[in-house]
Amino acid sequence: MDKRFVTVQLVVAALMIGCTQAQATVKAPRDKVVAAGQTLQWNFDTGPTGGVPAGAAVDSGTWQVKKEADAPSQPHALCQTGAAQYPAIALSDKVFGDLVATTRFKPVSGSEDRAAGIIFRIQDKDNYYILRANALEDNVNLYRYTGGSRHVIKEGSARVASGKWHELRVEVKGDLMRGFLDGVLVVEARDAAFKTGQVGLWTKADSVTCFDNVSVTAR
Repeated sequence: MDKRFVTVQLVVAALMIGCTQAQATVKAPRDKVVAAGQTLQWNFDTGPTGGVPAGAAVDSGTWQVKKEADAPSQPHALCQTGAAQYPAIALSDKVFGDLVATTRFKPVSGSEDRAAGIIFRIQDKDNYYILRANALEDNVNLYRYTGGSRHVIKEGSARVASGKWHELRVEVKGDLMRGFLDGVLVVEARDAAFKTGQVGLWTKADSVTCFDNVSVTAR
């Protein structure tokens, strides 16, 4: 359990969206909150290979920094190579509210799924948002993950080629979330379940996916 997500305290404000979903906000120490205009970046090139980046916390899946010949930032990338329901990793314990988060990703393989995602406003291992691109389904969707279950917020159609590096970006301001693939707006929606939280990466099922050049800027 100590290697799972660093749990941040939830404050339940109201029931919403016709279910038991609770509006929540993160209370975090002042030194954990990222101020507007500040950016955190990961290119996975300076640390050792074979494990996860310093400060990261794995929820599930098999995540490791490894040499990747075509990584956008040479020589390493962070790859998820195992199988789990929803492999996920929080990149740090820093807390963001409004943000712009980008990553380069390459869908490598997967017969059940071939997914790559940014997770944001992470409350704990069972509660966060997902912007997910899928190379088998050719879509980019927004999800709310609550109580360990995934719920679709909005779906968007986009060509996601396997074996090729793409850019996934999410822009979040208040309850407005906008998802981009390779610089093109694909999906946009509003949801007010979570106000602030940590940021990480995500895949699904047997997806083998590599990530590089992660950047998160507080707004």
